[in-house]
Amino acid sequence: MTDACGCDHDEPLTDGDEDRGPETLWQVTEIRAAAVAGTLLLAGLILGWTADPGAAELALYVLALLVAGYTFVPSTLTRLARGRIGVGTLMTIAAVGAVILGQVEEAAMLAFLFAISEGLEEYSVTRTRRGLRSLLSLVPSTATVVRDGREQIVDPGDLHLGEVMIVRPGERLATDGAIRAGRTALDNSAITGESVPVEAGPGDEVFAGSINGSGALEVTVTAEARDNSLARIVRIVEAEQSRKGEAQRLADTVARPLVPGILVAAALIAAAGSLIGDPQVWIERALVVLVAASPCALAISVPVTVYAAVGAASRFGVLVKGGAALEALGRIRGIALDKTGTLTRNRPAVVEVAAADGISGVEVLAVAAALESRSEHPLAAAILDAAGDDVPVARDVTAVTGAGLSGLLDGRTVRLGRPGWIEPGPLASDVERMQHAGATAVVIEREGVVLGAIAVRDELRPEAAAVVAGLRLDGYRVAMLTGDNHRTARALAAEVGIDDVHADLRPEDKARIVARLGGERPTAMVGDGVNDAPALATADLGIAMGAMGNDVAIETADVALLGEDLQHLPQALTHARRSRRIMLQNIGLSLAIIILLVPLALVGALGLAAVVLVHELAEILVIVNGIRAGRMRHLTSDAPLDDTDGAVGTTDTDCAAASTPV
Repeated sequence: MTDACGCDHDEPLTDGDEDRGPETLWQVTEIRAAAVAGTLLLAGLILGWTADPGAAELALYVLALLVAGYTFVPSTLTRLARGRIGVGTLMTIAAVGAVILGQVEEAAMLAFLFAISEGLEEYSVTRTRRGLRSLLSLVPSTATVVRDGREQIVDPGDLHLGEVMIVRPGERLATDGAIRAGRTALDNSAITGESVPVEAGPGDEVFAGSINGSGALEVTVTAEARDNSLARIVRIVEAEQSRKGEAQRLADTVARPLVPGILVAAALIAAAGSLIGDPQVWIERALVVLVAASPCALAISVPVTVYAAVGAASRFGVLVKGGAALEALGRIRGIALDKTGTLTRNRPAVVEVAAADGISGVEVLAVAAALESRSEHPLAAAILDAAGDDVPVARDVTAVTGAGLSGLLDGRTVRLGRPGWIEPGPLASDVERMQHAGATAVVIEREGVVLGAIAVRDELRPEAAAVVAGLRLDGYRVAMLTGDNHRTARALAAEVGIDDVHADLRPEDKARIVARLGGERPTAMVGDGVNDAPALATADLGIAMGAMGNDVAIETADVALLGEDLQHLPQALTHARRSRRIMLQNIGLSLAIIILLVPLALVGALGLAAVVLVHELAEILVIVNGIRAGRMRHLTSDAPLDDTDGAVGTTDTDCAAASTPV
């Protein structure tokens, strides 16, 4: 929290402090002290109503003041000794002044209300700070590891690189690893927000916190517990929390000089008023102004919102690096989407097989797979998957750079390659149609006779078209950037509904175009974080797609979509815009309270207790409003972008992915 606010809990908490933070409101020291002080204060008031004022009533007020004041006066004096002043300073001066003026009851009421406010603030901030770290609770308390030829139960912190974990059905993974044996469907919903289980087998990466499905796994440990993917995410975001956005800087710019300014103004009011009227009246009014202008609500208005919003985003698989990134995400008006791995799955697949007369599609695939069985070309995996497991193997296979493959199958020469190197002959129209559809076409021949053509394409994600349509409906300008050729790029762009297409781009070209788009409107670049790193860094905001386990993506981007579901993009945008709106609401409310209360205090319309009550209720309202940013909403929006306030309409139905409270 900013120095302008608070007394002792505005210092950064360590990991241990956060872990030991209050679980319930009653565990907060200030709340317990306020409860005791409130009881004493009530007893004094009752005694004053039922009997003549006397020493007993005064003693109760003094005890209430001491109990409540102990929650902030000692820490305020410590801060003053270090040359730091804050709202605690204003409250301490006001309380002391009230006692000097003989208004012990008013001083006790001030201390009581301020203790409640400080306790609620500490509780809310600690809880929202703990929201992100709750990711670490996904790691199980024990892990099964093979040591000395037998299985042992160990603490996840005792796992070492290269060891083999045994993960049984239904168990969570204790750390990151690579599957050594076994096949399963992994539930990554708690990490990436994706509800559909992910199929995994030997060689696949798996991450801490994932829930194993029906198959037992042997997993080779690739990261120790302190360095697994979840721990890295938490460390990165906590480190980035120090980067303040514009709203936080605005609040600090106003709040930090406001405290000494209030002290000077109160002194001038007391001095000038004493010259023209009753000194006691004007000193009392100066004390009331001192409290009325305190900026505590203003100072906490943004941090509590940021912590709540970032923690909520992490629960549906979106990693937001602090307040600056959250605000930038909320201001975005344009989206630049990389094609491969973002709009598409980055897993080429056979989409069509055209066979010559008298030849079956199965035979075409078998001959192509026989040539591709020893190839590492990206298209090879797609053809082999389509051909199935039982395929022949060609001999003497030779790769012709930029053209294709040739070899021998059953003693006959076979070739596979691009149109032009192998003339498609009677299949020319089929090949042309495949290419116009954005697919890569390869032609297969045997002994100089064309057997068929195969179309391979990196298919669009099933949700891509709906996501782009939703973004455009909400007023975002959407562009596609790709290093692929213009024909393929335009075919896929037309299918997904994007008009602004940029193809045949190198990484530096993407960065240049993103810079130009950003000059027209705030633009986010969405890519895979590796070859798109220059563009991610150049954009107003970099968003990495499918970043789980990708160190480059997480480090480079300001926001990372941990899963592979593109629907998280509009959900993140809606969440950020709503959170930014809450920040601005809090700042406006905090300033309005100060502007309203100061004149009323100056003319004597409000006393010390009334001003404290209104001010602290406003602070509570700011905290409660900020915590609303921790409640996720459904993706649906009912209003387009408005450049004046940046609001996207959302429903008020909580998203199921955010059922865990902050």
